[in-house]
Amino acid sequence: MYFPVAGIEVNPFIPPLVAFVVSFFTSMGGVSGAFLLMPFQVSFLGYTSPSVSATNQLFNIVAIPSGVLRYIREGRMVWPLTVVVIAGTLPGVLVGAIIRVKWLPDPAAFKLFASTVLLWIGIKLVLNIFRKDKSRNKDAEEKFQQLVKDHSSKSEEGVKLPTVRVLKFSTTRVSYEFYGEVYDCSTIGLMSLSLIVGVVGGIYGIGGGSIIAPFFVTIFGLPVYTVAGAALMGTFVTSVAGVIFYQAIAPLYPNMVIAPDWMLGILFGIGGMAGMYLGARCQKFFPAKSIKWMLAAVILFTACKYISEFFLK
Repeated sequence: MYFPVAGIEVNPFIPPLVAFVVSFFTSMGGVSGAFLLMPFQVSFLGYTSPSVSATNQLFNIVAIPSGVLRYIREGRMVWPLTVVVIAGTLPGVLVGAIIRVKWLPDPAAFKLFASTVLLWIGIKLVLNIFRKDKSRNKDAEEKFQQLVKDHSSKSEEGVKLPTVRVLKFSTTRVSYEFYGEVYDCSTIGLMSLSLIVGVVGGIYGIGGGSIIAPFFVTIFGLPVYTVAGAALMGTFVTSVAGVIFYQAIAPLYPNMVIAPDWMLGILFGIGGMAGMYLGARCQKFFPAKSIKWMLAAVILFTACKYISEFFLK
């Protein structure tokens, strides 16, 4: 099947299949999978124009709601954190989109930028895994895991697993409780980080919240079981803004392909929708440390691949 906007030809079953596999694993860590679909489109499909960023964000719009719905149903959506993520990443994504079109339209320069970002995130995540866990994080995650194991067969019969309880949400602090442990963060700190990550996500074309979960885990010490839903919801909202923005500025750059390839994005999104729902449903059965290792592995692999491609060509 030929996709005229992307300028590529690919079997229509490939995009949803790849998106399903990627999204199933990455959604457990609060990552939509867009950051891995980007190198797949650039390196394997040969889709290198700025339009690929908009298409990737279109994937988020179609795929993410299913995973978010699951986290809401299980009571693990930290709404104050979600609001802060959206407020910080939304303007960042728009700035990032402008930077992508104006200063990083060249695929080689874009790959070097993307690899640098991913390498930094991956290293931070690995260092966090090896560093001795804060007792409150470790205890809460291990207790939650044990409860899931003890009641996995009963949970479908109405046994309620621990949920998030918001304690405070103001312009200065965000505080919530999860399985007997209290997590308290600076609202300004969370929003500042979200803004920076939003700019990076806007340039990379993955939505502002797509890579924010690893930052919340490594910098603020928040448990991955509670940040995944907020990160995905933030990614969804900022991706909507990103796609609208790319579509709106497309006429201003008649010599460049900027608007998303709607058919390709929807195909990726259909596979991602199923993968994210199952990933969100299965997350509680996977140890937090395993999820972190999974995120670190795919991030570092992608970064090294981009770096090697940049210097070998």
